[in-house]
Amino acid sequence: AFSGLPVFAQVAPAVKINSLPLGVGGGFSDYNLDYGRGRRMYGASAWANYDLFHGVGVYAEGTSIFAGKPSSLTRMRQDTGKGGVIYRAHPFFGIRPFAKAVIGVGSIDFPSGNPHYTHDTYTVWAFGGGGEYKLWKTLYARADYEYQFWHQYHGPRDLNPSGFTVGATYYLRGLHGHY
Repeated sequence: AFSGLPVFAQVAPAVKINSLPLGVGGGFSDYNLDYGRGRRMYGASAWANYDLFHGVGVYAEGTSIFAGKPSSLTRMRQDTGKGGVIYRAHPFFGIRPFAKAVIGVGSIDFPSGNPHYTHDTYTVWAFGGGGEYKLWKTLYARADYEYQFWHQYHGPRDLNPSGFTVGATYYLRGLHGHY
């Protein structure tokens, strides 16, 4: 049977995901250990951030400083796993600046006169910032600086490693779904 009523077909997808606000990345880290003068080591970092609103997001980061051990340190390694917030501002001159504040756990292997006590874990706070520069579509070069607080490291003072990381972030954008 035919109807005299107008009929309209759906021409747009029921669901369209313009972007998934998730970025994942990794890079090379160069840190001052705060374990005597001129003591630097190298390692790797990995991170992820999920944008919530207006540049504010949640952030997670893991860093392992394990290479280039100074000969004066018989054993040294600093690993951290942290999470917190990140704020990414609007880009200017092609660079998108960001600031981060995180808290987590730090694991350290250190030289010791006691062969049974050469490793410990601490609560770690860190603040940092940097910038990202778009290389291609959703791939960004990234550089950042971080300053850490290992609270009451072996006594009343804090250990304050700090360093730079350079790497890349890939943003999961441009995904489309039809349901």
